[in-house]
Amino acid sequence: MYHHGLIAPVIALVCWTLAVMIWLGYERVRNINRLKLSPDAGKFARDLNALMPDRAKQVSDNYMHLMEQPTLFYAVCFSLQFLGQGEHPVNIGFAWGYVSVRVLHTLVHSTFNDVRIRFFLFLLSSVFLVGLVTHAVLGMFRFSHHL
Repeated sequence: MYHHGLIAPVIALVCWTLAVMIWLGYERVRNINRLKLSPDAGKFARDLNALMPDRAKQVSDNYMHLMEQPTLFYAVCFSLQFLGQGEHPVNIGFAWGYVSVRVLHTLVHSTFNDVRIRFFLFLLSSVFLVGLVTHAVLGMFRFSHHL
């Protein structure tokens, strides 16, 4: 039996984000050394990014993407959990679907970077997120009727 509600997918996406952060650090340090750049080259991320090869830029961009839309995912998952909807199988499915697609998005973005596939994965993850938000709105109204 699954007993973690929406907390497990939230933690999974946080762990994935940290893994991408480590990957980004590796790419930057490796390329700073390879290009023989001074540490001051990293004073501003945009200036350092301009000096990096495509792979490092892609990992950097993806890390920033993981700081954007997933913040809505975290908020809605905690909201659903607080509303008592965290154990609902549909919500758990949407949440794990979102996390899985975001992982795929990272792998596409940070490797061969096919924009069409990335866009499809972004849209698919957005569908999962809209499903979670819809359930949160419905759960909120159901909850308010019980007061």
